Amino acid sequence: MTGIATRLNLLLLPLLLLGACVSGPTFDTSQVDRSLTPAVVTAESRYATGKQVLWGGIILGTTNLPDSTLIEMLAYPLDRKEQPRHDEAPLGRFFLEQSGFLDPAIYVTGRLLTVTGTILRIETGKVGEAEQAYPVVSAKELHLWPEDSLGEDPSVIFGIGVGFGF
Repeated sequence: MTGIATRLNLLLLPLLLLGACVSGPTFDTSQVDRSLTPAVVTAESRYATGKQVLWGGIILGTTNLPDSTLIEMLAYPLDRKEQPRHDEAPLGRFFLEQSGFLDPAIYVTGRLLTVTGTILRIETGKVGEAEQAYPVVSAKELHLWPEDSLGEDPSVIFGIGVGFGF
């Protein structure tokens, strides 16, 4: 019996290790134009309206309106899990518009958020006293990253040989 149990354990161990390698959320990126960033859209807005984007960043503020919620974001490049890389140079600011109510106690300043959506328009906002153009994205899919995501990547990788991380 112990031989069968040992063999069974050896077969189950790789499955358990694979289960530990679960990636982040999945987004529908089939229509996403990855060449667009908030800065590019601001500069060439007439070509960007109606395009699908996958952007992420740090929440700068959340405002509830009568029928929707507007979130001001500072965009960053995304990693392989589509999590914002806040340790890199920012890509510009944008507004995220979500129909309905998003609780500002949950969508708080400093949290990481990734969104897929459609570019609706460009709005003018202020950063201090300076006016700035903001692309407005109508949210299709949202992922609010855990509060501890601002730390280092907690993933653990087991393997033999050479590996590359992006």
